[in-house]
Amino acid sequence: MSAFVIDAFEFCRSNGHREGVTPVAEMSRLNKDCADQSGQIAWTIDGSTSKLGYPQLTLSVSGTVQLVCQRCLAPFAYEMESSTVLMLGKDDEHADEIEEALNDESIDVIVGSRECDVRDLFEDEALLALPQVPKHDVCPDNKLLDVVKSDKPSPFAGLKNLKPE
Repeated sequence: MSAFVIDAFEFCRSNGHREGVTPVAEMSRLNKDCADQSGQIAWTIDGSTSKLGYPQLTLSVSGTVQLVCQRCLAPFAYEMESSTVLMLGKDDEHADEIEEALNDESIDVIVGSRECDVRDLFEDEALLALPQVPKHDVCPDNKLLDVVKSDKPSPFAGLKNLKPE
């Protein structure tokens, strides 16, 4: 059994704790969204039992990844930091019951497993921490974009010639 595979229910029951650092290059789904495979993600996972008696995992990820700005298409460093609480159900029906009992949109309920690979969980959390549209706050060099904007006439410029005087 891999060091990353846990019995999620036993991990929660025994208040388990794991932490580590994983290179972005080893996260196949995450590195597809990145400009390159540099960087690493620090992660922690803690097991516990909620106030209502449900097993729960608290998962945190942080690190810097290289993304491509959708405005200027230049790569930039994106600092991510995210944390979430996952309640565990025994099956889909139990997960639905927990979700109804909690009535809290900020807590995700998933189906737990006796052979849960925590790498999938922290890669999911890292993917969710990425912006939908990555972009610089202020793009560093807009010269090329400015040239494209200034050289291209407005598609509506010709309409003013059609307007009767």
